[in-house]
Amino acid sequence: MTAAATLACMLTLSGALRAAIIAHARADHPDEACGVIAGPAGSDRPERLIPMTNAERSPTFYRFDSMEQLRVWQEMDDRDEEPVVIYHSHTATEAYPSRTDISYASEPGAHYVLVSTRDPDEVEFRSFRIADGTVTEEEVRSLADEPAGPPGGAAPE
Repeated sequence: MTAAATLACMLTLSGALRAAIIAHARADHPDEACGVIAGPAGSDRPERLIPMTNAERSPTFYRFDSMEQLRVWQEMDDRDEEPVVIYHSHTATEAYPSRTDISYASEPGAHYVLVSTRDPDEVEFRSFRIADGTVTEEEVRSLADEPAGPPGGAAPE
């Protein structure tokens, strides 16, 4: 990947999806949490959060349950979606892909999000591209979710 392409790498997702990933990671602590955010095929738009079961139930490793993964990937295929984000948590280390994470990264087009739950008072939320064993960190841009109510901010009476 060229330096220009590296700078262009960015994950954009809603504040609600970011918060949901963090909530899942905190809820599953002390075990690693894992899941997927699906989006329309070819769009690079994360839209539908799919929390998954860590079949290992481990504080140091995650693995999707194979039957659940098959069902989720078939459902995405039926809906013309793809895994835009694959996420998991690290419970005692920084939010950076381990050697195992890198070796198991099988979706070169996906954003790999890691959340560290090692500090209950801080959020460490990072995204990476992992292709052919190469890890490239990318910027994460969280969009403010649309406010409820009518356009213009007027409150209903």
